[in-house]
Amino acid sequence: MQKKGIVVWLDVPLEALAQRIAAVGTHSRPLLHYEDGDPYTKALKRLSYLLEQRGKNYAKANARVSLEEIAGKLGYRDVSDLTPTEIAIEALEQIEVYLKEEDGMAIAGL
Repeated sequence: MQKKGIVVWLDVPLEALAQRIAAVGTHSRPLLHYEDGDPYTKALKRLSYLLEQRGKNYAKANARVSLEEIAGKLGYRDVSDLTPTEIAIEALEQIEVYLKEEDGMAIAGL
């Protein structure tokens, strides 16, 4: 089967993701809307479940962009301090790494 794209996993800490979702409410997130409790707890509980169910598939992504790693490299204490530009730059760098690896494997005949 011919590959037609690159899969990038934007790896955000569940707590940070739950905080963002809780700030706007879970009503706009159908997969998160069914849990009981406050918005943060609902989001965190459901996100944890979804990660448990989907984690192996996420790990198959061609490139992983970890917000915790970016924040650490840039000296931020919290991933919410990252700008979209900083995240995008890391995503492009991870895609470049993937493409170089793919090119190397193609040259080696793998």
